[in-house]
Amino acid sequence: MADKDKKINEYGAEQIQVLEGLQAVRKRPGMYIGTTDVAGLHHLVWEIVDNAIDEAMAGFCKNIIVTLHKDGSLSVDDDGRGIPVDTHKRTGKSALETVLTVLHAGGKFGENGGYKVSGGLHGVGVSVVNALSVKTVAQVHRNGKIYQQEFSRGDTLHEIKEVGKTDRSGTIITFVPDEEIFPIREFDFETILNRMRQQAYLTKGVTISVIDERFDKKYRFYFEGGVKSYVQHLNKNKERIGNVVYIEKDPPEGNVEIALQYTESYQEHIFTLANNIHTTEGGMHLTGFRTALTRTINNYARKNNILKEKEANLTAEDVREGLTAIISVKVADPQFEGQTKSKLGNAEMRTAVENVFYELFSEYLEENPADARAIISKCSLAARARIAAKAARETVIRKGALEGMTLPGQLADCSSKDASRCELYIVEGDSAGGSSKQGRDRETQAILPLRGKILNVEHSRMDKILANNEIKATVIALGVGIGETFDIEKLRYDRVVIMTDADVDGAHIRTLLLTLFYRYFKPLVEQGHIYIAQPPLYKIAQGKKVIYAYTEQEKEAALKEFKSDAKINIQRYKGLGEMNPDQLWETTMNPETRTMLRVTVDDAEEADRMFDTLMGTEVPPRRKFIQTRAKNVKNLDI
Repeated sequence: MADKDKKINEYGAEQIQVLEGLQAVRKRPGMYIGTTDVAGLHHLVWEIVDNAIDEAMAGFCKNIIVTLHKDGSLSVDDDGRGIPVDTHKRTGKSALETVLTVLHAGGKFGENGGYKVSGGLHGVGVSVVNALSVKTVAQVHRNGKIYQQEFSRGDTLHEIKEVGKTDRSGTIITFVPDEEIFPIREFDFETILNRMRQQAYLTKGVTISVIDERFDKKYRFYFEGGVKSYVQHLNKNKERIGNVVYIEKDPPEGNVEIALQYTESYQEHIFTLANNIHTTEGGMHLTGFRTALTRTINNYARKNNILKEKEANLTAEDVREGLTAIISVKVADPQFEGQTKSKLGNAEMRTAVENVFYELFSEYLEENPADARAIISKCSLAARARIAAKAARETVIRKGALEGMTLPGQLADCSSKDASRCELYIVEGDSAGGSSKQGRDRETQAILPLRGKILNVEHSRMDKILANNEIKATVIALGVGIGETFDIEKLRYDRVVIMTDADVDGAHIRTLLLTLFYRYFKPLVEQGHIYIAQPPLYKIAQGKKVIYAYTEQEKEAALKEFKSDAKINIQRYKGLGEMNPDQLWETTMNPETRTMLRVTVDDAEEADRMFDTLMGTEVPPRRKFIQTRAKNVKNLDI
């Protein structure tokens, strides 16, 4: 305790450096949190939690509690050292007020910084949260006393106050998002729960609790195995090859921690982190890992005569098929691209990861020959499939097909060549195709009818995928290629709209298409090009008055609008083909009146898990998913 007390005393106002002010945050919030939609709302939570995680990585915090309160506020409570409260020499304010009101004021900068390693910039995040909240309350437990200060939209409401005594240390930040900034201000429990589970996997020795007072829910996470346990969690519904490989080392550049395991699936799942920040766009640590992975496996295969002299080396694509991996690095001075920290730019971490992984993974393969042969067998099978897929791709996507010279016969293309104006409706069957072709705007709306259900790509390799006629037609119509030939710049339609019937078969086809787009055209999903049409369920008519209802609730509301002494006709649409072309245009395709859902992916890990559950080969997880949600299904058509 004496050492901890000494460290607490050393962490004072002089460790808080001020780089610039807070003026632009409310004017351009997207520059600091990426967006003001639901993702941006939750980014506020991540900023505060990152600060608590920094205390944990520094060895001062063992418990973090995230609480969603009934009044719409959220609090993050940590038992770290507590933000300093003494007066800052440069600002003349308390260090707490400085951290909350000055951008880039925190314990992470310069030689006297309070942290060796950090992810959140302690002060950048908190001040941004303060600026974008209608109310922020900071409570600090430190030196036996409780200090409190309140803020609103970046302004200080009162001086720091001593409000009590305490036998603990730590910081509690509570905030209420500003309605002037965020159109949606309701926190999603599952989103926060998944993020906190991930942070608990990545931070050894910390317990993270999530409490939802609105619905009386509470979860607590603590994982002894760190990233090794994380890989086991990600692969729990998959057929696994060998054991989880765990590697950790502290080269001069920082800490490198890697866990990986191969599975029988055909997709790679690689998550990269720097100082516990999920770098969704990868960066130098990912580049180093990929280089070392390919080199290590090829070297072992050659040395042990698994790859013959005349055989070509396995490619990077071959050795990543079916791989689940976590690459986590800690670095003293992280260089992230942008405040949202999506990509790591530290060049030295490429070398560090490459060297550490090559050395220790080579040792693992030598010491575990059975696992090594199973891994290389998987990679060799992927290589043979790649060669077959290349031949199939060259047959399907020849030069000219991408330029629209050999478009699929069932495609009714639009006349405009301006992709930014064009839409592709993927519809189910010839009947729906006929109605939509007649009802569309021929200049900007193209129609692609699919004949039957497409292949489930979740457990299919590329050669088999490209042999499927409906997928083949979709690939050619989009124009972007697939696999290694994918190029989003060649997308022929700005919006790709899935328009299926409102029944079980339609839902299945929609899920198959979403699986295809997520696994093989992921940038289209990430950049907001994929939509789901919302055709009405009912046409309700009384005389000349007609109302279309899209939900059961809308139907009930519509019935109340009609006179009770005249006959009401209710038509339930079981399929798009039952609608006249003018009805389909009016309700579902007219940009002036239609409603569409844009498909987004806020949590890649959760999306991967969901597609594994719903579309993978393992039956028990899917059965459990259906059984636990069956009671919530209403008006099921059988």
